[in-house]
Amino acid sequence: MHPVLIDIGLNLTHDSFDSDRDAVIERADAVGVKHLLITGSCLSSNQAAIDLVRHHPQRMRATAGVHPHHAAEFPSTERDALKQQLMQPEVVATGECGLDYFRNLSPQHEQLRVFRLLLELGVQVQKPLFLHQRDAHDDFVGLLREFLPQTAGGVAHCFTAGLEQAREYLDMGLYIGITGWLCDERRGQHLREVVRYLPLDRMLIETDAPYLLPRDLSPQPKSRRNEPMYLAHVLSVIAECRGESGAVIGEVTTANASRLFGWPLVAGSNPGY
Repeated sequence: MHPVLIDIGLNLTHDSFDSDRDAVIERADAVGVKHLLITGSCLSSNQAAIDLVRHHPQRMRATAGVHPHHAAEFPSTERDALKQQLMQPEVVATGECGLDYFRNLSPQHEQLRVFRLLLELGVQVQKPLFLHQRDAHDDFVGLLREFLPQTAGGVAHCFTAGLEQAREYLDMGLYIGITGWLCDERRGQHLREVVRYLPLDRMLIETDAPYLLPRDLSPQPKSRRNEPMYLAHVLSVIAECRGESGAVIGEVTTANASRLFGWPLVAGSNPGY
């Protein structure tokens, strides 16, 4: 019997899923990944995520935001359109939002402008923050601290940093999202220490599919595409790192996600898909 899991971050509207999206959903369901939080990263992908949730209302919810990569493309005049998306009942989180100075696909001043705008909207709609940060920690924390006490909390999605940043985020009251980055022997070994340190009641699990395919999967899929069924593998690696039961970790992380996103679930149930 698989634990009921929530993949709290995947890009299921990505075009790599266009040919077999229903099969992807069913493969996830077969290994216990019963609930999917579809990531929105710009106005068009937000709407695509909302539309997908409307086709799977028992199984899915969405986020709505602007990824820092897209910040320069987002005019402040679209603020009301974004707020309308955030107010939809299918949407349970504000984001993606944050800063990414690793690639700087948008200039840093544009990223800061849009991050501030999304934090303001997060306060207004009172939906938790779905946060992205890479190589921008100081600016990210500086701006986030200004707004976080007025928000409904949030998650540091796809966390890839070390213990020091994890402690700081936990002290700020954030949840931490763990992905298959943990399974990368080249870049992810430090995350094993983080996973052992994290309080279980502050951990969430996610795939970030179609990205971040766990490198230790055997056999590797020929497509090299990640998908939500591999969340069960991420859970097993977390359990190994912590020396704890995967079933217990799955149950607690599902409860955490349900609590943070206000998404009522009955553990162990299959609500008529």
